[in-house]
Amino acid sequence: MTATATNPAQKVESVFRPALLLMSGRMLAFVATFFIPVVLTRVFDTAQFGTYKQLFLVYASAYYIAQLGMASSLYYFLPAAAHEAGRFVANSMLFLGAAGLVCMGLLVGAAPRLAVWLSNSELAVYIPWIGVYLFLMLLSSTLETVLISRRQYRTASASYALSDLARAAAFTLPVLLFRELAWLLKGAVLVAVLRLAVTLLYFRKEFPGRFTTDRVLFRTQLKYALPFAAAVFLEIVQASLPQYAVSYLFDPATFAIFAVGCLQIPLVDFAASPTSDVMMVKMQGILAEGRKPAAVGIWHDATWKLALLFFPLTALCVLGAQPIILLLFTEKYAASVPIFMAWSMIILLATFQVDGVLRVFAQTRFLLALNIMRLVIIAGLLKWSLTEFGLLGPVFVVALANVAFKTAALIRIKRLFNVSCSELLPWARLAALLIVAIAAGTAAWVVKSQLSVAPVMLLLAMGLAYAPIYATLVWRFNLLSSGEKQGLASWARRLQTTATGAFHFGKR
Repeated sequence: MTATATNPAQKVESVFRPALLLMSGRMLAFVATFFIPVVLTRVFDTAQFGTYKQLFLVYASAYYIAQLGMASSLYYFLPAAAHEAGRFVANSMLFLGAAGLVCMGLLVGAAPRLAVWLSNSELAVYIPWIGVYLFLMLLSSTLETVLISRRQYRTASASYALSDLARAAAFTLPVLLFRELAWLLKGAVLVAVLRLAVTLLYFRKEFPGRFTTDRVLFRTQLKYALPFAAAVFLEIVQASLPQYAVSYLFDPATFAIFAVGCLQIPLVDFAASPTSDVMMVKMQGILAEGRKPAAVGIWHDATWKLALLFFPLTALCVLGAQPIILLLFTEKYAASVPIFMAWSMIILLATFQVDGVLRVFAQTRFLLALNIMRLVIIAGLLKWSLTEFGLLGPVFVVALANVAFKTAALIRIKRLFNVSCSELLPWARLAALLIVAIAAGTAAWVVKSQLSVAPVMLLLAMGLAYAPIYATLVWRFNLLSSGEKQGLASWARRLQTTATGAFHFGKR
């Protein structure tokens, strides 16, 4: 079962090294951000928690749609035109500020109507706060994009960490003190103001005398960004459509059950987003030098590193769905368990960051077509799936649509790289890793079936059964390259040195 391959990924600088640096910053805040809903479900009843989820469903939809690709376009322009960076950033920020003002006005004006559509009269009181928060966050949305594009990975890591920690504090502390949703929104706005101030100070320092708008460059940005923006719009619509449908058809308490079942594991975004961002920056530079085979190596490297994390994560989430839900959200949300089991399977698809590759090749129109296809699948099957499978139905439909999306994207990427099917992905290593993840999962399932203990103890026992078997099999079957093994060994030595130093310091 040896699957070590000599592939181009081993001949280029690893995407994962800077991505890991970015992830480390976000992981510092992982526990705090992940436990925001855990705190809220213990303070609010299911209807109040459903209201919170509806508010931030509206926010998330508007936040990503309103950007119209202007923030993400910087990943394309900044690496190739560093001398014009200040103007590109100023263009984006001006556009995002205007978009934020428009969105804020629309949300305030449409608040009563949104409350009716989402079957929750309380929403109208809180939506103006969401409008202010949206405006402020849009203005600062380019911060990490600029840091990553200019390869300031340590600063970007710190920015992720501090922003997430501040957000976690703003979302939980006011609620614990005052036990009202309104105070959560006030805390969110305060953090957004502070983040915007930091963004403006950084841009002023980074682009002295060059942080000015440019009409010619603005038109170039729009030409690139608008097709991508249309693709993002469709992606947001198809991703949020099931939640809007459930919110419209059911009461806030039922929506809360569905929303908890569709729990987003922060680790997925923490790993996938930085990896995709770094992959794009590196690939853009490599292609500019005319080295397409090295770009294929970057794609392989990013995919393999994400698979090492997402394959076992999927297995643990599916097997541990019940103790996870009961531990985090209590027995009130036991009905969310089967939804979460099905939803967790979609984590596997995050291994393949096809959007980033297509954007590097400026395939924004093709991305638009793919998102139209995905939206048609979801919209066409959503009502039927709810009738046939209840709250599980939308999850099945989303999974089907995403499989179709990734498959079509991989076919196009094969043509862009001009490689054979066997060269498109590290198939042998991925297949071997999947077998290893399943084998380790079998051991965790045996432990789960034999124990009847509290959820936290059951999760601990399953993890202790899974992790060493997974790590041993990965090492035993030689799935890691020599460079990866050396990196792990070096990391282990540093960890041991740190632990030893801490031990000796404690004895003083």
